[in-house]
Amino acid sequence: MRKALFAFVAIFAFAGLACDKIDDLLTFYIEENETIEIKSYFPVGTVAPISPIPITTNSNEDFKNNKTRAELVKDVTLNKLELEITDPQTENFNFLKKIEIYISAEGQDDVKIAYLEQVPQNVSKIELVSTNAKLDKYIKGDSYTIGTRATLAKAVTKDVTIEASMRFKVTADPL
Repeated sequence: MRKALFAFVAIFAFAGLACDKIDDLLTFYIEENETIEIKSYFPVGTVAPISPIPITTNSNEDFKNNKTRAELVKDVTLNKLELEITDPQTENFNFLKKIEIYISAEGQDDVKIAYLEQVPQNVSKIELVSTNAKLDKYIKGDSYTIGTRATLAKAVTKDVTIEASMRFKVTADPL
C-alpha cells in the first residue's frame, strides 16, 4: 500500500513539474522602449495627459521568433515598466507627484497598465506598478498607443526627456 501511495505521489509531483516546464517553454517576453517628452509649460497640480505615443508592433515577428502565432497567444500582461530621465541628466523625478500609463488601440478601450501613486524623491529612475491587465488584443495588433496621465508636484523649468522601458510577458501555444 505504501509503495502504491509513494508511486502515486511521485507521478503526481513529476506531472506537476513537467507542466511548469512546459509553461516556461511557452512563455517569452516582448521588449519596447519609447521616449516621453514633458514640456516645461506642463501645468502643476492637475492631472493632465502627456502626448500619446503611437507604437507600431513587431509582434508577428516576435511570435514567429518564438515559434507561435498571434492566434495561439493565450495571455499577455505588462511584466515591467521603468521610466528613466535621459535629458537633462541632472534632473530627477522630484517634479512628479503621481503617474499612470494607459494603452489603447483602434476599436479598443483605454486600459490602465501601470501606475505609481507616490513617486519617490531624488531619483532619476522609477519602476511603476503593473495592473496585470490582459493585453492580448493590443499586442496582437499592428499598433497601439501609450498614453500618460501625470500630476506634477512642482513646475518643470525645462523640457524633460524620459525613456520608458516596457516588458510584456507572453504565454502562447506552440506551432
